[in-house]
Amino acid sequence: MGVTLAIAVAACSAAPTSSSAPDTTTRAATTPPSGAAGTEAPTISYPGVEWATEDPVTAGFDKDKLDAIAARAEAGASNCFLVSRHGKIVDERYWKKATPDTAQEVFSATKSYTSTLVGIAQDEGKLKVTDKASAYIPEWAGTPSTDVTVENLLKNDSGRHWDAKTDYTDMTIRAKDKTAFAIGLGQDAPPGTVWAYNNSAIQTLSAVLKSATGVDASTYAQDKLLAPIGMAHSTLKRDASGGSLTFMGLSSTCRDMARFGYLMLRKGNWDGKQIVPAAWVEAATGRSSQKLNAAYGCLWWLNRKGPIASPLQPTTGEAGGDQKDGQLVPGAPEDMYFALGFGNQIISVDPGSDTVVVRLGPGRAPAGSGPFTQKDTAAVVTDALTE
Repeated sequence: MGVTLAIAVAACSAAPTSSSAPDTTTRAATTPPSGAAGTEAPTISYPGVEWATEDPVTAGFDKDKLDAIAARAEAGASNCFLVSRHGKIVDERYWKKATPDTAQEVFSATKSYTSTLVGIAQDEGKLKVTDKASAYIPEWAGTPSTDVTVENLLKNDSGRHWDAKTDYTDMTIRAKDKTAFAIGLGQDAPPGTVWAYNNSAIQTLSAVLKSATGVDASTYAQDKLLAPIGMAHSTLKRDASGGSLTFMGLSSTCRDMARFGYLMLRKGNWDGKQIVPAAWVEAATGRSSQKLNAAYGCLWWLNRKGPIASPLQPTTGEAGGDQKDGQLVPGAPEDMYFALGFGNQIISVDPGSDTVVVRLGPGRAPAGSGPFTQKDTAAVVTDALTE
């Protein structure tokens, strides 16, 4: 099993396992993780229609420090801020008329959901991430993009065309059929040789998922991911052509985003039902997916140390280039990982402390307000957690 898992993690692929949808009853997990030596293991809960809550001090936090972090979130023009530990909400704040049911666009945090949908599709035998994407995108067959794999699209090293105007204006804003536009772009470099934060390349996963599963990604997300874990206020939207969005497009709430983070924290298990294989969670978040950007897994941002690439500058890893060795959040746990979107839409997952933190806000913060970033969500664990 260890060898299989190591291969899965290194290659962003995972062995299929059976999965089915759970009910939405709140109850303690039957097999909680072991506690530290001499301590009692915490009770692990799963939220049903409603979340269980716990006093932050009882949950192991310094309340004054949590209050200070929440004050920074408010100053950073946040709409909501939520902290959960062991599946219970320990802190939750709303501003600017937002409520627990207020859904909003989460921008590129959507990408991490797309990764999970690919993992579910692989688990169901609909595709393999090692497949050539041209098996699902016939327009690429016989072109320089023939050898691009689904895995390359997930790792952002596909070599597909990228420039800022094409990606952030022509595709994101102007194209009515974003999938067709993205498919029609060219190939800049052989797959695996350039890392680029390529929205257009990730949008082609909409075509891959539809071809592989027989339904569009919006329907697949609702049936296989959102509904099974009780994300009742979330929808994966479509563009003007009716095609599903996969690089952005999820409308969600703080509580629903926390459910998704908690699913990942529990290694894809939701109250005894395996929604996505644990091996896929490891593959997507367990270590860097390629050598060009240590901070990137499979459509998840990681806190691994190593060469860090900018999302606005492609890199080949050559000396003297844009890369600098570092860490996304210096001082935070290396196994912490994040779903991140424009305007600092954030899910922080920390396996070591069994903590999920969510922050949502406007696409662009008002002038004069400092940004509330993943460094601030990580501070919930590094600064406010007392255990």
